[in-house]
Amino acid sequence: MGNSTGSTVDDLQAVEMHLWYKKFMTECPSGQLTLHEFKQFFGLRGLDSEANAYIEQMFRTFDMNKDGYIDFMEYVAALSLVMRGKMEHKLRWYFKLYDVDGNGCIDRHELLNIIKAIRAINGTENQDSSAEDFTNRVFDRIDINGDGELSLEEFVAGARSDEDFMEVMIKSLDLTHIVAMIHSRRRSI
Repeated sequence: MGNSTGSTVDDLQAVEMHLWYKKFMTECPSGQLTLHEFKQFFGLRGLDSEANAYIEQMFRTFDMNKDGYIDFMEYVAALSLVMRGKMEHKLRWYFKLYDVDGNGCIDRHELLNIIKAIRAINGTENQDSSAEDFTNRVFDRIDINGDGELSLEEFVAGARSDEDFMEVMIKSLDLTHIVAMIHSRRRSI
């Protein structure tokens, strides 16, 4: 009786994993998601060039073995991290996603393009502050050494201390619409 909660959680995770697998295999019968299929899978079509570049970077980040495809295990690992991972792991993953050129730092241009892309994807381009203003504010607050680049350490510490920046990051990988879609399909099956 004392273990009933654990088995319920395990059962729930097994059901959820099965639903993720079913959705993945329905959308991608080959078991390997291409960039084009990735965009369709997440309902990301007709994006401007900055948003498209962000989605391509997200795809490359999900593609952990760099073979040009996302297989089911990479898909589950990414979804699990984004939806359930510890904040420290998420922040490291966000850093990798935002560091487009892979040089170990995020410069103003990289962050600006990410902010513009997130706003375009989420339909929030018309905000009180421009993407440029927001980017400048982030750098003013969290670029501790003032070198014009955010190191991993600055990024993690800054994200933890700056609510606005943290909110943007959370929205950048808000996959609740995917979970809702999986659950609605489950009810209709």
